[in-house]
Amino acid sequence: MKRFLEIGEIVSVFGIKGEVKVKPWCDSPDFLCEFDTLYYKNGGSVAVERARVAKNIVVMKIEGCDTVEDAQKLRGKILCMDRSDVELDEGVYFVQDLISMEVRDARDGSVYGVITDVSKTGANDVYHIKSGSGKMLYAPAIPDVVKEVDVENGVMKIIPLDGLFDI
Repeated sequence: MKRFLEIGEIVSVFGIKGEVKVKPWCDSPDFLCEFDTLYYKNGGSVAVERARVAKNIVVMKIEGCDTVEDAQKLRGKILCMDRSDVELDEGVYFVQDLISMEVRDARDGSVYGVITDVSKTGANDVYHIKSGSGKMLYAPAIPDVVKEVDVENGVMKIIPLDGLFDI
């Protein structure tokens, strides 16, 4: 498993005191505001002085970034979090851990395919599963369908709802 997970991108400058706007790549912008330390994707730690949500974007003040010019240099940088800084609730996973996970039938072990993407629908997530033949299958991330998730071994066991998909 990756230690550092992408969590957002610095997209622009905010104001004149070196603050930046960060587009969050997490479930909620509030989650991004919880970190005192983040990391640049290409290396190096980032001390977060303060962060707040403004609509669906995070306005962040990074230590050592005190001018518009400093902030401008950070545009396009990807921010990452250290997975050890977060304790997930039971049944909650990082999307990056689900991508490439093999999906099997919980009853007979037959393989449906591999997760290639996760969509957020509001009510529940939807797993995009690419079958061996290349056909895309879609399974809702609900307890009636998802029976077991083994992140360590990269396997998810499901029981599709009647008529959900046929291979």
